[in-house]
Amino acid sequence: MDKKKVLIISYYWPPAGGPGVQRWLKFVKYLPEFNVAPIVYIPSNPNYPLVDETLVDEVSKEVTIIKQPISEPYKFASFLSKKNTKSISKGLITEAKKQSLMERLLLLIRGNFFIPDARKSWVKPSVKYLSTYIQDFNIDTVITTGPPHSLHLIGMQLKRKLGVKWIADFRDPWTTIGYHKELKLTQKAKQKHIRLEREVLQTADQIIVTSSVTKQEFQEKTNQPITVITNGYDVEKTEAVSLDTKFSLAHIGSLLAKRNPEVLWNVLQELTEENEEFAKHFELKLVGAVSENILKSIKLYRLSDYLCYVGYVSHNEAIKFQKESQVLLLIEIDSEETKCIIPGKLFEYMVSNRPIVALGPKGSDVEKIIVETNTGNYFSYQDYDQLKNILLKHFTAFQEQKLRSHAIGLQKYSRKELTRKLADVIHSVSFNH
Repeated sequence: MDKKKVLIISYYWPPAGGPGVQRWLKFVKYLPEFNVAPIVYIPSNPNYPLVDETLVDEVSKEVTIIKQPISEPYKFASFLSKKNTKSISKGLITEAKKQSLMERLLLLIRGNFFIPDARKSWVKPSVKYLSTYIQDFNIDTVITTGPPHSLHLIGMQLKRKLGVKWIADFRDPWTTIGYHKELKLTQKAKQKHIRLEREVLQTADQIIVTSSVTKQEFQEKTNQPITVITNGYDVEKTEAVSLDTKFSLAHIGSLLAKRNPEVLWNVLQELTEENEEFAKHFELKLVGAVSENILKSIKLYRLSDYLCYVGYVSHNEAIKFQKESQVLLLIEIDSEETKCIIPGKLFEYMVSNRPIVALGPKGSDVEKIIVETNTGNYFSYQDYDQLKNILLKHFTAFQEQKLRSHAIGLQKYSRKELTRKLADVIHSVSFNH
């Protein structure tokens, strides 16, 4: 029986680094086991803010990859201000009141002239190129993954033009994503985003989202079927690691300006000042890009002496840091919009056998998963005493060499199981052709 050919349209692909690339890299790895032959369409000259060459080795040799050039305004904008452009494309947006004139200007242009995003110029040439490709190779199912959400416009136009089945995968929401507020959108631009989002949601044959909160949000905007397929963990081959000898609290991944957990810095300041043993053994480890104002906060709370700031590392190194740290920190912005955000690293944290201490808004999807899998503790930004108590409890267990996680029911979050779920969606969409 021939495998079903599916065209996957993605902006992020190795050597892109960061969490956005992992989802489809892993789906593509496992889809052939479920009778699907993926063809991946990507830009030939992308402007990735983070690069991880080690991921190139993970690309399956079986997969067909096709590429077309993209023209991106970031290249032009970087002539104006290299530093600001790179920060904006990484998502490291300065707080509004501290923004330079150049930063404000770039955000204004990005928000109002590039709708839905800065990759929109790729839509037209992609539709033209892929229309021929789809007909030549007899493909009847297309998947688009965003952000960038402009890629969904490629899917929508191909569906209208050729009548293919189209699945839209949302790794993040669209109009309710946190940074939309930072883009200085005019009323007209806001309306255009809302209109495009509604059109995509109502035209796609099937929608995939990464969290149940996003599913609820989208159900109010469309009657099309929506399936939740979260991110997950893969079985990573890493050499045996030994645990840190320090009581290390490690955050792996980007820490953006808004994600500044002052309640945590406050608790840690108190613990280091009133508990001599804690101060002697404690280390705060930050692995990944960290915004300036977070480093300033750490200094303000007199924690700089305990800080080990590693910076950006490859995915393989990140896994190693996760497994050797004593406690893993997961920090999300305290707002309504972030309840639906489930960072990809949560699943890797869950299989690292280390307890998680997470901070975020009450009632989030992350909270549900941590509770359900017994992989750690979740706190709101108001839970000062509870947070302090758990850190002390973990420190005592560390001293007794008994600190570990006792996870349950992780199997359904393995990349292979999640791909099985995706393959079912693909086959059922095609079956209804």
